[in-house]
Amino acid sequence: MNISEIIAEIREVLDKKDELREEALKLTRDIVRLSGDSIKALHRGEIKTAKERLEKAEELVKKLKEKLKGHEDLYFTGYVQSAHQEYVEALLFYCYLLGKDFPSPKEIGIPEADYALGIGDFIGELRRYFLTLLLKGDLEEAQEVYAFMEKVYDELVTLEYPKGLVNIRQKQDQARYVLERTLEDLTRAKINKDLEKKLEEWRDGS
Repeated sequence: MNISEIIAEIREVLDKKDELREEALKLTRDIVRLSGDSIKALHRGEIKTAKERLEKAEELVKKLKEKLKGHEDLYFTGYVQSAHQEYVEALLFYCYLLGKDFPSPKEIGIPEADYALGIGDFIGELRRYFLTLLLKGDLEEAQEVYAFMEKVYDELVTLEYPKGLVNIRQKQDQARYVLERTLEDLTRAKINKDLEKKLEEWRDGS
């Protein structure tokens, strides 16, 4: 083959891959958007809407995997991984709020490394839910959420792998920081509640 023929062959392959990449980017953006919408709906208590968004995201996750079949160089990229993380975060939060079993990576067809990173983001979402409960004055349930966050974190930190395999250390560090802040908020809320109780007792006794 001469250089012109080789270049033409390369162009044909790369044109197809570039087209696939553009399609994959659109799918990942839609997955991220739908997952985010689902989380927002869950925080508003709109379970039906959250489920609908999740189901649509699930369809796109499957479509993305099928479309990039045989193109692992595109499938195992940052933008696909980010979309998977967002979906896992939304799905885990949905399952937690509804008391459902958490699906495994194999059950939802997502790489284990992406799922692990999604667990790290899930801890952050639980903190938002925790803060909402505190604002409502539901200290007992907020404490239960914190206890669960702590349990998830303890499991997450058992994953010790090099950054080249999965960048889990960053998620672990972020989760630890979130957990520390949440404990501070919980401790402060308990102290305030105890003070309020003592003040009420003092008023009633005076």
